[in-house]
Amino acid sequence: MAKIAFILLCHKDPDAIIKQAQRLTAAGDFMSIHFDARANPEHFFKIKDTLKDNPNVTFAKKRIKCGWGAWSLVQATLHAVEAAVETFPRATHFYMLSGDCMAIKSAEYAHEFLDSNDVDYIESFDFFESDWIKTGMKAERLVYRHFFNERTHQKLFYGSLNLQRKLGLVREVPSDLQIMIGSQWWCLRRRTIEWILDFIKSRTDVMRFFKTTWIPDETFFQTLVNHLIPKEEIESRTLTFLVFSDYGMPATFYNDHYDLLLSQNFLFARKISPEAHELKRRLGALYASTGETFQISNEGRSLFKFLTGRGRMGRRFTPRFWETESTLGRERELMIVACKKWHVAKRLVDKVRQVTNVPAIDYLFDEENTVLPDLGGIQATISKRTRHRRALMRMLFDYYETDRMLICLDPNNIDLLQDFYADRSKTKLLEIDCDFTDEYLIGHAKRVGLAGERTSQETLDRLLPTIRFDVLFESDALRDANFPRYYRLRESASVEENTVHLAEFFDISEEKAHEIANTTHLFAD
Repeated sequence: MAKIAFILLCHKDPDAIIKQAQRLTAAGDFMSIHFDARANPEHFFKIKDTLKDNPNVTFAKKRIKCGWGAWSLVQATLHAVEAAVETFPRATHFYMLSGDCMAIKSAEYAHEFLDSNDVDYIESFDFFESDWIKTGMKAERLVYRHFFNERTHQKLFYGSLNLQRKLGLVREVPSDLQIMIGSQWWCLRRRTIEWILDFIKSRTDVMRFFKTTWIPDETFFQTLVNHLIPKEEIESRTLTFLVFSDYGMPATFYNDHYDLLLSQNFLFARKISPEAHELKRRLGALYASTGETFQISNEGRSLFKFLTGRGRMGRRFTPRFWETESTLGRERELMIVACKKWHVAKRLVDKVRQVTNVPAIDYLFDEENTVLPDLGGIQATISKRTRHRRALMRMLFDYYETDRMLICLDPNNIDLLQDFYADRSKTKLLEIDCDFTDEYLIGHAKRVGLAGERTSQETLDRLLPTIRFDVLFESDALRDANFPRYYRLRESASVEENTVHLAEFFDISEEKAHEIANTTHLFAD
């Protein structure tokens, strides 16, 4: 009889991870957990301590810092897989899961399903011939080397890419491999997993190649399975039910999706809303049940498309994305850095990207050329971003697959701040209080067109008090708004003083906060 070893990569919500592990192992299956080394260490200790007496749970022997789109995700998966292979010799199948997944069938049904089909389940489409990639880079993922993460080091990522293009530094794909692409949510037989582990030990050239590809979790296992396993033993599909909108955003399932999910020809579903407590309770009870029968109609994707296409309102299939009433989500946390000196905020945010695992975006409501993912056009202009601000932010949360995000705002955007604070998500504000010399304010006047190179000193002298008053007025307006969870970082304060506020704002250790506060030339003009 099939025994599943679930491979779980996670970085948040320890209580949910514990419940998921207890629920899935109670039916006799196994779980191997890799908890992101960037995440809160107290969360990891809580998970490990709570599950330490569960013989069906193990942990990756090595934890690494993971980054979206980077090799680290594949490496973390391999660490968890190796632990599972070693610890659970009775495991017949290995199933990739996320913390947002839940079973939509009973364990009894899942085991019988896997026993009746001796194949590997993994989406596997030709990388170059298929249209699996809808937007963004395609061949560039493979033929150029990617040493930096696009989401944490955007300038370095694109600078390196453009330099390679300019110099013609195109590399060859390993000649004996047909590169395949597909969803990272796979279910593989034990023999397949063991062959992959043996293969990577002998083919260091393949490992070198994938370590510098972009988004390798969509190509690495897909390519190796296709290379090692006969095609008739591969079913090119995932057993995890996912629905994507026309804008490439994953759908979220709520309490009233229970019957719809059960009728799909899948074993798990992703993503389950953190707020869908009743759905989680019912699906949890379902996995442990016996004797259940399931009527498979498999209409989920077409029904979702039909109902959302008609603009149906309500929780069942979520509001249309452009509705101004849309919420960021109750479980989400939006952190806002407000600073008049944009270069100071950008320095801080760049350091935050390096030290924490929080996705961070520069002045997206102030600068037209802020680097943003393709979200179906809603991100195209500042006016669109501002008009659909909550929808945009929700889509960014979904795109980055996170519940915490950092953005920068100019302090004059008081209306945006008030709107975000009115949302049911958690909003926090960090004001960076900078010193403004006359020279800086004159430069600012020239940059915004209030003065030119030939403006007389007399005119500048008259302008300076007004400009200084405007800057101070915006700062006072932030404080007078009495926003909750408001913090201040001051140029005139010591590194130690600023460390305290950064630790509270980002909810990180004082050691990490001190590293951010001590950023070289943070306040330099």
